[in-house]
Amino acid sequence: MTDSIVEKYRQTPHSPGVYLMKDAKGKTIYVGKANDLKKRLSSYFVKKKHHDAKTAALLEMIKDFDIIITSSGHEAFILESNLIKEYNPKYNVILKDGKNYPLLRIDMSETYPAIQRARKIKNDKALYFGPYSSSRSVNKTLKQIQKIFKLRQCKNTQFKNRSRPCLNFQIKACLGPCCNDVSPREYKIHVQDAVLFLKGKSGQVIKKLKIQMMDFSSSREYEKAAQIRDAISAIENIMEKQVVVSRDLKDRDIIAVAADKGRAVIVVMAVRSGYLIDTAHYPFNLGFKAPDEILSAFLIQYYKSSLFLPSFILLNQKLENKTLLEYRFTEKKGKKVSLNTPARGEKKRLVDMAHVNALRELEKRLLKEEEERASILMLKELLKMEKLPSRIECFDNSNLSGQDPVSSMVVFKDGRPFKEGYRKYIIHDLDVQDDYAYMFQVLERRFSKDPSEMEHPDLLVVDGGKGQLSMALAVIKELNIENRFCVVGLAKKNKGKGEKFDKIYIPGRSNPLNTSQAKKALYLLQRVRDEAHRFAITFQRKRREKRAGLSTLDLVPGIGPKKKQILLKHFKGTAKIKTASIDEIAGLAGINKSMAKAVKQMVNKTDE
Repeated sequence: MTDSIVEKYRQTPHSPGVYLMKDAKGKTIYVGKANDLKKRLSSYFVKKKHHDAKTAALLEMIKDFDIIITSSGHEAFILESNLIKEYNPKYNVILKDGKNYPLLRIDMSETYPAIQRARKIKNDKALYFGPYSSSRSVNKTLKQIQKIFKLRQCKNTQFKNRSRPCLNFQIKACLGPCCNDVSPREYKIHVQDAVLFLKGKSGQVIKKLKIQMMDFSSSREYEKAAQIRDAISAIENIMEKQVVVSRDLKDRDIIAVAADKGRAVIVVMAVRSGYLIDTAHYPFNLGFKAPDEILSAFLIQYYKSSLFLPSFILLNQKLENKTLLEYRFTEKKGKKVSLNTPARGEKKRLVDMAHVNALRELEKRLLKEEEERASILMLKELLKMEKLPSRIECFDNSNLSGQDPVSSMVVFKDGRPFKEGYRKYIIHDLDVQDDYAYMFQVLERRFSKDPSEMEHPDLLVVDGGKGQLSMALAVIKELNIENRFCVVGLAKKNKGKGEKFDKIYIPGRSNPLNTSQAKKALYLLQRVRDEAHRFAITFQRKRREKRAGLSTLDLVPGIGPKKKQILLKHFKGTAKIKTASIDEIAGLAGINKSMAKAVKQMVNKTDE
């Protein structure tokens, strides 16, 4: 610890506030709050004997710190949240923005509202539901709603320009308000039922539908009564699959944290009207924090983005700032919100259930990490490397008959994809198809960067055999960065020669390595190579579609830059235009049926 840090600590007052830990480059790597700054900082800079190995290693990175004194612990609480959002510190608990999680949206101001997926909450008057734990979860919910309540699924532009009902109406998955005589009042009743369903009030929906069914039956509108009967049956079928976890039928979130070996998993079980409707898992690194601190930081960020805040939140850890959190959540909800850590009874059983789920998820993730580490260790031994290949980079080329050549770089850290490190390269100034020249150009561009700008890998993998490996070594030699990292080539097996495994080539050896006793290492490299291949092909396809779309649509009379942009933005390329109906194309703003026909003819003609 430097003298400047010691001196700063001595001058720190016994006041509430926020502290910012910084690394050697002056970058903020951790933000914390305290009711007594000096007492809290003493746990870092004075009481060193009680630190575990991980915390001690992290403290080695701290080369400076700043403090901001506040008038109260409540003010420190708010300031910490704002600074975490501003600096995105490496060692804080950072929950992804709610916009990264899928939502469902209903604009009740529309005459015939549609239920749609959304990724970001806009400042409008629409109703938002979620965030959901995954795209799979939101898609399942959306499918259920469409089956039961038959709301329209098309976009507003399509809805306004339809001349006949779509397939969803034909299969009885939509009321068809675009072309059929469906009164806004009748449609809104379906929307209101869908809203209740999304709020977890399935029981209320069923009661309401049963009354409607009896009314239709009494007035001898048997077809409508039968439709409602089917909707009731569908909802009851869904409820049968849901687990009743609370007999008092209240809305509550049950949240538990499990921590071990520097990792933590938080489980959120959403209970609505007594039914468990969703379970989500959130993994974190422990960093500087204890499990209760992880939980506290999670709650702050989770309920900042969550659209629904229940009156009752059950936890498996007691929190130091419980009173402050309750005050903040009550203020947000407009009615009392309680945080409780039950010690007995049914509520304790619910918390234990969430904790068991957290423990199982944590165990699964730790086991996966151990398997990944075993693969990395095996790869180190196979390649006789001096250090673990923690950062692996792999390059792959993609082109179609020499057109639109591109290359991809993917990065794996500690055995798993590190997507922040992925890079795309467009090949320049090469008119002939030449994979070796592509690879030479891309590697030269990548490794011309200074390590301070983009760190070097521990292991570089090129997709191909001895030829591509030689090309990579030539680039490395030219840039005078030999012996900085290990380089290998990975070639696919030749089934015609009876080869059973892909081949790993290393410098200075003509034959591939024997991987019969190192399958995990080989499989890791294959995963890296396959990811590079997927990334390159996806990028090349987008490039090709963009070029083809621009040149094709340029030839359509009446389609200028604005209409072209509308088409490409809506259909994401010409492939989907080919499969779209003329009515669907004509449903876009500014495009009539004659233009739509011309577009269809041109994209189909260019594909012949």
